[in-house]
Amino acid sequence: MRADLHTHTVFSDGELIPAELVRRAMVLGHDVIAITDHVDMTNVEFVASNVAKAVELIEDYIRVVPGVEITHVPPSKIDHVTKLARKHGAEWIVVHGETVTEPVAPGTNRASAENPEIDVLAHPGFITVEEAQLAKDNGVILEVTGRAGHNITNGHVVNVARQVGADMVVDSDTHAPENLMDEAAALTVALGAGMTPEEAEKALHVTPYEAVRRIA
Repeated sequence: MRADLHTHTVFSDGELIPAELVRRAMVLGHDVIAITDHVDMTNVEFVASNVAKAVELIEDYIRVVPGVEITHVPPSKIDHVTKLARKHGAEWIVVHGETVTEPVAPGTNRASAENPEIDVLAHPGFITVEEAQLAKDNGVILEVTGRAGHNITNGHVVNVARQVGADMVVDSDTHAPENLMDEAAALTVALGAGMTPEEAEKALHVTPYEAVRRIA
């Protein structure tokens, strides 16, 4: 059983069309996958409305949650792009957090953590305790990532999330077939980031399923 709530397809910078991504995930033991291609205010309608069509795959494969990853959008406009994404069919909203490997605008973590419409704050870099507390208060899940580079600060994210009791998930941020993580690989990422076995169990098998069950 595996849920991955952060992946990409050819609708942004991924290598696979949705059908192949979903099929490959299914073969690796997934039963839930969110497709969350990169968007800003210029392409959100195109991406969200097209990714939403991937829900047809549920009839043959696994549960597919159509979403977006709001990426490098100025913090003042994250709320606006979130509303547009919801309007055009996105059921899952990820925000590209302040990873140390890209020049994400300062304030992105805070703007995301303050917005209860955001589902996951992805690879949030050196997130502060205050930001993590806001995320907890607003139901924003913090991501521990399998993505090379972005995962440099996984240990910090786990420590800060633990301090405030914020929920965590372990996502792949898949862009290519080899990025998908089976159960064993996801557990390795969780434990390698410093999670206890109990925290890893919750991040892998409780939090993501509870979150997607809330989707209408």
